[in-house]
This record gives sequence, structure tokens and C-alpha cells, in this order.
Amino acid sequence: MQKSNILYRCMLVIAIGFIVYVISDNFILDPQAENFLSHKINLKHPLNKPVWLNVMYVHVVCACIAIVAGAVNFAPKVQNHYRRVHRVIGYVYFGAILVVVLTSGYMAPYATGGKLNSVPFNLVSILWSAMTLIAIVKIRRKQRIAHRNWMVRSYAFCYMNLCIHAITYVAYQGFGLSYTHSYTVGVYGAILFLLLAAEFVIRVVYGRRSKGM
Repeated sequence: MQKSNILYRCMLVIAIGFIVYVISDNFILDPQAENFLSHKINLKHPLNKPVWLNVMYVHVVCACIAIVAGAVNFAPKVQNHYRRVHRVIGYVYFGAILVVVLTSGYMAPYATGGKLNSVPFNLVSILWSAMTLIAIVKIRRKQRIAHRNWMVRSYAFCYMNLCIHAITYVAYQGFGLSYTHSYTVGVYGAILFLLLAAEFVIRVVYGRRSKGM
């Protein structure tokens, strides 16, 4: 079995597990986000909870749509035999990303840890949008390998939240840092990890097929 197929199956397991967790946590177990909001102290902007919650719900749903759309479009069968479906799902992915970015822009000023974390969130939104747009430009120019590589970079950031909370948990529970400091480590650590992970997939997993980045 090719390395790319093994990675794809692992990604599907992670994607499904993460979506189940996110939906259950945000809509069933803690729909008011009491646990998450309890860590937001010393905010410089007053938080309108009903509005924030509604924006968060939209953010979560669209992030899940992006994860599903991206996962489907990376399936070799969809890429090779269902080009029209692949194209439609690609635009669904792009639309979902735009909504995630816009809602993130609203939520960033209320980020745990303040400006130290809100700034990288906004920068990620810009970078994420840019990578996705580049991917679209590449496929319009019939540069399929470059398109795939930029989509790998874009799709990696669908797991930003997962990585942040995983690293935060390790820093908080494993190293005894305060939650705020742990979250900051999580934000910056997630960005670095996802950038490196995407390049690993492109250069090592896809290997020689990655020329034309």
C-alpha cells in the first residue's frame, strides 16, 4: 500500500473522530461553552455571549464542512474519476473556509491570552485564505500537482483547533503551565507543526510527485 493511501486512511480516522468530538462538545455536552469561556479572563473587549455563541456555532459547523469536503476531495477515486464532483466540493470547501475565516476575525479579539494570541489567529486566517486561493489559481492553470500541494498546505489548517487543544493539554497537564500560557504555546506550536506537517506530506509522502510546487 502506498504511503499516501496509508496517510489518507489515518487522516480519515482523525477527521471523523475530531468532528464527532467537536459536534458533541459544542452542541451537546457544553452548548454554552462554559468551560472554554471560563479561561477568558481580563478581556479588553466586552463579550456579548449570545452573539459570540452564535458566531462560534457557525464557525464550528463550517470548519466541520471544510474538513469533510477536503477529506473527500483528497480521495484518489474522486480526484481521478469524478472531476466535476471534485470541482463542486472544492468550491464548497473554499466557501466554508471563507466563513471560518470571517467568524475567526470576529472571535480573535476575545482569544484566550489576549493580543499575543489574537494576532497569530488573524495572520493564520490571511495565510489560510491565500493558500486556498493559490490552489484555485493553480488548478485553473492546469497545474494539478501544484494545486494538490497548495491544497495540502491549506487543508492542514483545518486541524488548527485540534492541534491547539492537544498541545495546550500537554503543556497544561504535563508541564504544569498556567492555562493561558499553555494556550499560547498551543497556538504558536500548532502553526509551526501544521506548516511542517504539510511540507512533510508534500516532500516525503508524495515524494517525486510533488515537483511543481
